Amino acid sequence: MNNKILIAEDEANIRRLVAHYLLQEGFEIVEAANGRQALELFENTHDLALAILDVMMPEMDGYEVCRRIRANSDLPVLILTARDTESDEVAGFRCGADEYISKPFSPAILVTRVKNLLRRTQQGDHSDLEADGIRVLYRERTVLADGKRVIMTPKEFDLLCYLMRNKNIVLSREQIINRIWDMDYSGDDRTVDTHIKCLRAKLGAQGKHIVTIRKVGYKFEQYL
Repeated sequence: MNNKILIAEDEANIRRLVAHYLLQEGFEIVEAANGRQALELFENTHDLALAILDVMMPEMDGYEVCRRIRANSDLPVLILTARDTESDEVAGFRCGADEYISKPFSPAILVTRVKNLLRRTQQGDHSDLEADGIRVLYRERTVLADGKRVIMTPKEFDLLCYLMRNKNIVLSREQIINRIWDMDYSGDDRTVDTHIKCLRAKLGAQGKHIVTIRKVGYKFEQYL
């Protein structure tokens, strides 16, 4: 499995910090100090596993670098930025990013997100999804319910995809936590119930497809 990661960040101290923690985890690192250099490294490094892109970089911002990568590759992309509004997060996903982390961030959290993203993208299916009135454009991180765009958090999006890819199969809370959060997650499994509640609300009438199986978990029920 490839373990080489591109880090594109114009602030040298942040770039070195991220590289330091990833190197400790056994990853190889290539570094870029601006967007144009990041794109050149992407084009000339053939065994990259993932790219971490800062948004505010000279010469070419992270969103544009991500768009150009996505036009030619399924390489997993994690956006790293000081911006933390919902519109900025949506912009990151619309350009094709797979994950989004706001500064300041915990290096341990970043490493965990990188590992989870690699596991998810290397083992997962990147195809779009459709069931009745719900349509998921996976690479665009876009969900449409009855033709209307639904804004979701990364966890809500991943949860919906997991349920839909396993339609009509009952998934326990433990299975959901291991897949969507992390196998080492130590929080309360009620977080699954909270996310399901929010997901149903955002899907409106189409939320009926997410069915509660009492004392077990949930399933996405597709009607015949």
